[in-house]
Amino acid sequence: MLPLSLLKTAQSHPMLVELKNGETYNGHLVSCDSWMNINLRDVICTSKDGDRFWRMPECYIRGSTIKYLRIPDEVIDMVKEDAQAKSRNRTEMNKNRGGNSSQNQRGGRQGGGNRNNVGNRPGQGYGGAANNAMRLGGAAGQGNRLPHAAKNRK
Repeated sequence: MLPLSLLKTAQSHPMLVELKNGETYNGHLVSCDSWMNINLRDVICTSKDGDRFWRMPECYIRGSTIKYLRIPDEVIDMVKEDAQAKSRNRTEMNKNRGGNSSQNQRGGRQGGGNRNNVGNRPGQGYGGAANNAMRLGGAAGQGNRLPHAAKNRK
């Protein structure tokens, strides 16, 4: 369960938000974005020491100032049920897909599954270590190392 999907599900539900500075905000979630910035309505704000209260019709809280969120258990249960339903749907979709096995064996591509068909005639193309080494000017299996005589030159 991802935090943003949890917040999307929690829209219009009550929640408590504690900020890093110690203030708390109780209200109903109106919206949230991908940075966890949130809008609340019918908000009661409590000071850090707990002796002052403010009532606000709405407020905006920047996501980077949030210490934690307290969300009702019913919202968490709703998210769990959604995740289980999606998992069941994926399983059913995968079972229904299994029909065309020849397509699956070739990787879904025409021509035997070769990704780069450009220059793959005999004598052309990218034919393994020997061709790569010849293109780099060395012997097969030598990789990118310099010839022995070139290493000792300064």
